[in-house]
Amino acid sequence: MVNPDDVRNVVGIIGNFISFGLFLSPLPTFLTIIRKRDVEEFVPDPYLATFLNCALWVFYGLPVVHPNSILVATINGTGLAIEAAYLSIFFAFAPRPKRAKMLGVLAVELAFIAAVVAGVVLGAHTHEKRSLVVGCLCVFFGTLMYASPLTVMKKVIVTQSVEYMPFTLSFVSFLNGICWTTYALIRFDIFITIPNGMGTLLGLVQLILYFCYYGSTPKSSGTTTGMELPVKAGDSDNN
Repeated sequence: MVNPDDVRNVVGIIGNFISFGLFLSPLPTFLTIIRKRDVEEFVPDPYLATFLNCALWVFYGLPVVHPNSILVATINGTGLAIEAAYLSIFFAFAPRPKRAKMLGVLAVELAFIAAVVAGVVLGAHTHEKRSLVVGCLCVFFGTLMYASPLTVMKKVIVTQSVEYMPFTLSFVSFLNGICWTTYALIRFDIFITIPNGMGTLLGLVQLILYFCYYGSTPKSSGTTTGMELPVKAGDSDNN
């Protein structure tokens, strides 16, 4: 008989690989920044958001908070390191005003993370209470991040063009959502299920839009902002 925990571990490992690929998706953007030595019109917001999201999921996946979820911690720990590298590159080539803003937001995030860790460790003395507090925060921030492609989906509908919604990124994001939702359902975890279930649904809608508008003649719209997807691995991003 197949052990559900073994199946869950296999699904989680697959999810780690898929999420790792998503974390690396902004790499061409940062290679461009390094080559031109200029951040141009790029903004650090998606990477700052993903940094916070990953940090919360790392904490959630630790045995001290939620036992038997170490695969959630491993991929988000990897994502945290990758986002830190992205932010370092952005900081190195950004003008002073953008640097100051980025440092301010990062300082607030680090203070928030420290407060969450201290409050949970000192104020919640059972795994159930710790999982509830950290899990609710992860769901809140993870849901906000999964909702970020809505602006791009609106642009696809308005322009009737999928130019700014790459198929590969949408498809892999959909697979990522399915993988982590499955992982959460095997040993039911509502906090992983909610944001990843939403991510799966939004990923499916993106694919439907892609097939509806692929090959259509684009209509003009006022902006040319490309798709940037923050990654939620183990909650499941992004870019």
